[in-house]
Amino acid sequence: MTTLTTLGFDADDTLWHNERFFQMTQARFATLLADHAAPDHLAERLLAAERRNIGRYGFGVKGFVLSMIETAIEVTDQRVPAAVIAELIAAGQEMLAHPIELLPHAAETVTALAGRYRLVLITKGDLLDQERKLAQSGLGDMFDAVEIVSDKQPQTYATIFARHGTGAAQAMMVGNSLRSDVVPMLAAGGWGVHVPHGLTWALEHDEEPVGHARFASLPDLGDLPHLLARLTG
Repeated sequence: MTTLTTLGFDADDTLWHNERFFQMTQARFATLLADHAAPDHLAERLLAAERRNIGRYGFGVKGFVLSMIETAIEVTDQRVPAAVIAELIAAGQEMLAHPIELLPHAAETVTALAGRYRLVLITKGDLLDQERKLAQSGLGDMFDAVEIVSDKQPQTYATIFARHGTGAAQAMMVGNSLRSDVVPMLAAGGWGVHVPHGLTWALEHDEEPVGHARFASLPDLGDLPHLLARLTG
């Protein structure tokens, strides 16, 4: 029988849709730069810029927009029209104002588990944007704590679950990203539960830790209460 006192939830593409809006904006970006670069080449250049810029801008819409502008300057040899840059900024502002769309079973699962466990929302991204999305989601009151972090590493989880629970060993992290939500949580000594999303940013991919005693994969959040029941008896 497993003792679990605390559950951590990722937010973007775990509780609500997020990546679809990045991909829609990237398609718009490709159309704007179609005369300067093929879509695949442009996508490669943008991903390289995002990878370079994570340490400068962190995760989220603002860093994405700055990376698009940087890429546009590069592929046009610094001749990108101001109108294109203005449209990219407008696209980012639209992303920051887009209504929240909860994923299937998110509300019912979080509601069912609130009070039975300490619930902690652990998310990366722009502070104001993540606070806005949580407020609009209607789930904010269900969480005992909210942590908006610059990155998710084993020490991140060790610190958060020591502060808000009884340590990582008695905690579970649930999310759509193997790289951010699962692998570092396992390294911290906790449980990592992968809930795949059809759209996941390339920089969040990682190898599935098949065979790890504290790893589980679920088709959707609706199965989480059943997994917890099996683990805790």
